Amino acid sequence: MATEPIPLSGLARRLVDEGVIEAEVAINATDEARKNAAPLVSYLAQNGLAEARVIAISAAKEFGVPLMDLSIFDFESIPRDLVKEQLIQQHNALPLVRRGVRLFVAVSDPTNLQALDEIKFHTGVNTEPVLVEEDKLAAFIEQFLNANEDHGLGELDGDDLEDLDMDSFDDTAGAEDEDAGTGTDDTPIVRFVNKMLLDAIKTGASDIHFEPFEKTCRVRFRTDGILQVVSTPPQNLGTRLAARLRVMSQMDISERRVPQDGRIKMKLSKMRAIDFRVNTLPTLWGEKVVLRILDPSQAKIGIEALGFEPDQQAFYLDCLHKPQGMILVTGPTGSGKTVSLYTGINILNTPERNGRGPSRNQPRRHQPSSCELQGWARFRDRITFISASRP
Repeated sequence: MATEPIPLSGLARRLVDEGVIEAEVAINATDEARKNAAPLVSYLAQNGLAEARVIAISAAKEFGVPLMDLSIFDFESIPRDLVKEQLIQQHNALPLVRRGVRLFVAVSDPTNLQALDEIKFHTGVNTEPVLVEEDKLAAFIEQFLNANEDHGLGELDGDDLEDLDMDSFDDTAGAEDEDAGTGTDDTPIVRFVNKMLLDAIKTGASDIHFEPFEKTCRVRFRTDGILQVVSTPPQNLGTRLAARLRVMSQMDISERRVPQDGRIKMKLSKMRAIDFRVNTLPTLWGEKVVLRILDPSQAKIGIEALGFEPDQQAFYLDCLHKPQGMILVTGPTGSGKTVSLYTGINILNTPERNGRGPSRNQPRRHQPSSCELQGWARFRDRITFISASRP
């Protein structure tokens, strides 16, 4: 008795024939990608079902489109004002270079003809597709959009430090704290705190420590798990620094005798914002303030970028797709625990889980609160591990 042929064609069929993914996985992925109105290439790469480079190589063979490695491309040669940002984001396509009447456009899905047609319509230039890897294209698009902002990381210096958009900052609250101040005398405090936050982001630090002592203060960054002193402001600035950080974090500015927790959101551009988890601790010489830097974009880098060995990656994915159980991630500060967990959460973040349809309202246990992730419910701060675990 003959078996019915598997309903696959195009790229999905080639990936199965080349042993990249199983036929059942390809069928499910094709169905889910269609339901979510997402390209198959993006769905496979973002859910860790296949490596982005392997998918790109197979797509190049299937559609006869040249494959290019974006990592060796000169970012500065990208035309800046030729294509609107909205089109780039909507179609996940990035113009690379213009040669006469032809515009070469980077795409991860060769079947994305609508993107090429719309870009051609808006620019009046013939478009030619250039196939690239999904993860590198996403990173390039984010870099391109960030570079177009007036206040990029490279430009945020000097007087521009005062213009940073701090979502959690409340000017009216600062008036109630005698040490926070509202006049021009505290402008150096504002600039100093903003500079410390930016320097920490630029250097890739994971934590910032503001520490008061008897005769001086100390600011340290934790980079690659090691704390390093970056500044030693005068001791009389310790109270004002702590007050400024409490105001920015929307803490109780009148309370200095008990530890407090808060958050700061720093908008660097339309596409990128950095969160800071803030904790204070009363000490003999003032309040020690520690900020954990949380970059939400790091939670979406893809499982291939985590540095797993092939057998480790396969084991992690196998554990993620089990119907029940728990994954315990341990390690020192800055070792990648949060990124590893959120990468797994992104893989599981599909509409059909937890029976909530498109809301994808999946609870997770990760304390203390870290990056915000669309579609996943967070426990309130007062719910502990013990109370949340009770049936």
